[in-house]
Amino acid sequence: MRPDAWIARALEVARTVGPDDVPVGAVVLGPDGRELASAGNAREALGDPTAHAEILALRAAAGRYDDGWRLSGCTLAVTLEPCTMCAGAAVLARVDRIVFGAWEPKTGAVGSLWDVVRDRRLTHRPEVLAGVRERECSDLLREWFRGGSGTEEDVP
Repeated sequence: MRPDAWIARALEVARTVGPDDVPVGAVVLGPDGRELASAGNAREALGDPTAHAEILALRAAAGRYDDGWRLSGCTLAVTLEPCTMCAGAAVLARVDRIVFGAWEPKTGAVGSLWDVVRDRRLTHRPEVLAGVRERECSDLLREWFRGGSGTEEDVP
C-alpha cells in the first residue's frame, strides 16, 4: 500500500463522520502496512474536545499493537494536517511517519502554523509526507464548511 492509498482510506473514513463534526479521517497502519485502526472526528458526537480523528485512531491502534502505547514502526495517515494536540500525540506515541492531505494554515502543527514534529529539542521526530491527495482532502472540507456547518472564513 502506498501513501495515496492510505489517504484514500482516510478519506473513506472522513466521509462517515456525522453531520455536525468536521469530516476528518485518520488511519494508523502497522509496520507491515496493515490497518490497525481508523477514526473520524467525533468532538460534537462525543462532546469531547479531544475526540479528533487522530487521537481516536492512535488510542485504538495502541490497544491493538504489541508495544503498549508505543506505535514504533507505524504510520498515521490523516486527511488534514494535525493540530498541536494531535501532532504532539503522534510524537509521544512514537509513530515513524505522518502522512497528511490538506494543509491547515490556521491550526496546523506539522509545518503550517507550527512544526511540532520537527522540533530538534524532541527525542522523537517522525518522517512527514504532506500534501498527499491534497485537493480531494481540501475539497471535502470546503464542501462541508460551505454546506452550512461552518463559515467561509473557517474553510481551510
